[in-house]
Amino acid sequence: MFTGIVETVAKVMAIEQEQTNYHFTLSVPFANELSIDQSMAHDGCCLTIVKVNKEANTYVVTAMKETMDKTNLSTWKVGTEVNVERSMKMGGRLDGHIVQGHVDTTAICEKIIDEGGSWRYFFKFKESNQLTVPKGSISVNGVSLTVVDSGKNTFSVSIIPYTQQVTNFHNFVIGSEVNIEFDVLGKYVQRLMEEYFRSAETGNATPQINY
Repeated sequence: MFTGIVETVAKVMAIEQEQTNYHFTLSVPFANELSIDQSMAHDGCCLTIVKVNKEANTYVVTAMKETMDKTNLSTWKVGTEVNVERSMKMGGRLDGHIVQGHVDTTAICEKIIDEGGSWRYFFKFKESNQLTVPKGSISVNGVSLTVVDSGKNTFSVSIIPYTQQVTNFHNFVIGSEVNIEFDVLGKYVQRLMEEYFRSAETGNATPQINY
């Protein structure tokens, strides 16, 4: 579980393919604090650390085909900057919102507006039954943000200078592909509403949730 408050930006140092798996070696200042089996969010995607080289300040994570197909990891190259966040501590402050690290889909940056002290980024995501709502929460490359504009498969977010500097938002250009995770509470509400109306159409008194 994560909060969407990015700790720092890691850099991809090496990429190795093994059958359908990809092993990514990344460099991060706090590598000496990491351990094997630890979960960490990478551009909002939860990956397990499988190797740590504390002397070189590097670690390795492995992404399977499912992850490569549904996220922007296939666009990573040596030198790519990645937003990283270690899992939240129980009992700590939840400064962002509940982020699971389970990417729902990817989105493309369609427009960037300099608003004189902040920046507004507009994104379009793939056809999906997921919704955004104005002032709702959304995770973009693992960054907890508030939706400004909300449309069909589109939304925008505003970024303050601090977020622009400490995350990989400063690398975004028109056409950049990003990972999106919709608000988990909103997803449950939407699922319940869909089942409610489906049950009403079939004459059932109580919504039937199929897991």
